[in-house]
Amino acid sequence: MRILLVTLLLICVNISFAQHLRFEKDYKKIESKVIEWRREIHQNPELSNREFKTAEKITKHLESLGMDVQTGIAHTGVVGILKGKKNGKIIALRADMDALPVPERNNLPFKSTVKAEFKGEMVPVMHACGHDSHVAILMGVAEILSKHKDQIEGTVKFIFQPAEEGPPPGEEGGASLMIKEGVLKNPDVEAIFGLHINSQTPVGVIRYKPGGTMAAVQHFTINVKGKQSHGSQPWSGIDPILISAKIIDGLQTIISREAELTNEAAVITVGKITSGVRFNIIPETAEMIGTVRTLDYDMKEQITRRMQEMVPDIAKAYGGNASIIIKDNTDITYNDLALTERVIPSLKKVAGDGNVQLQKAVTGGEDFSYYQNEIPGFFFFLGGMTPGNTESFPHHTPDFMIDDSGLLLGVKALTEMSLDYLEN
Repeated sequence: MRILLVTLLLICVNISFAQHLRFEKDYKKIESKVIEWRREIHQNPELSNREFKTAEKITKHLESLGMDVQTGIAHTGVVGILKGKKNGKIIALRADMDALPVPERNNLPFKSTVKAEFKGEMVPVMHACGHDSHVAILMGVAEILSKHKDQIEGTVKFIFQPAEEGPPPGEEGGASLMIKEGVLKNPDVEAIFGLHINSQTPVGVIRYKPGGTMAAVQHFTINVKGKQSHGSQPWSGIDPILISAKIIDGLQTIISREAELTNEAAVITVGKITSGVRFNIIPETAEMIGTVRTLDYDMKEQITRRMQEMVPDIAKAYGGNASIIIKDNTDITYNDLALTERVIPSLKKVAGDGNVQLQKAVTGGEDFSYYQNEIPGFFFFLGGMTPGNTESFPHHTPDFMIDDSGLLLGVKALTEMSLDYLEN
């Protein structure tokens, strides 16, 4: 009996090892291509809904692999469909394509010097969030899986999405428009996977969180109306700036005294307040804009309701009037619990048990959440910081930088996760 158990254990280990090595030669060959693609895209960034050259590059690559390719989805989106040896499950892999209006501040040989129009002005453009890496990684996964489509039991959709950072004013875009235009249909997708490179996670490490992973992002506008008067005679007017200050203070009590923060984190931030023209005039109006971040659906509903109740009531208490408009930017990036449990072994297989780590929730947002509202999805973070570095390079800043040596793990993770899911 003891010999039998040892034999079975050795067989299991050998199967796992064989799976880990099934495309090892292809992984080694693809790494230099992925790095080259990433650098070329980094040097030629494009803003949301304007990813024309990026989409063209992706389209040519997918067509060269023999895929059915759909273009022009949600303006510039590209979808490749890879059918395996037989019918089975249908999954999707997603990468975002857009860059940001940020100037690049480094001496890399592939540094961006591109400028483009943003809100009526010509501004520097940079891949300051790593979307160039996501595109290159998914192009690599597409090449490897296409080469071995006889080993795929089902279908894989490769979704290259524009405008994750948000479409230009007056336009639709991003994941919500992709869904509206049928990206999860024909054939119908049952699960979706995505990743985000992270400049503050060491290369070789993968991090994830079951459930609420990234926050729902809402933005709000508050308009306050008072009564204008001379600055020396505040008793003859109603000060909208004072009312604004009281509103800001009141909103923070929703977080500090009403939100159950042992459940999940939540944030209300007023990012801008505009009022007045002179030092000695109490103005008539004030405007505030800000953001709300939540990781729990009940907390999101509670906070939204309390903000809508509190703002006009505070203004009324001080003799003024106020209105608030709250709009959704993204929903909660929610990793389906059963799906998460199912795919973690695949990540551990490619990265090693100790390099697949649980993490706390992130209050940044991701429109990958809209796919997860439709079907189960799993989203994880891929290390992009050089091991041993004491300084990281934050996202959305001119100094953002990642280590290209982290890209191959992303290719392996998405490839192995896809095959394992389809086979089981």
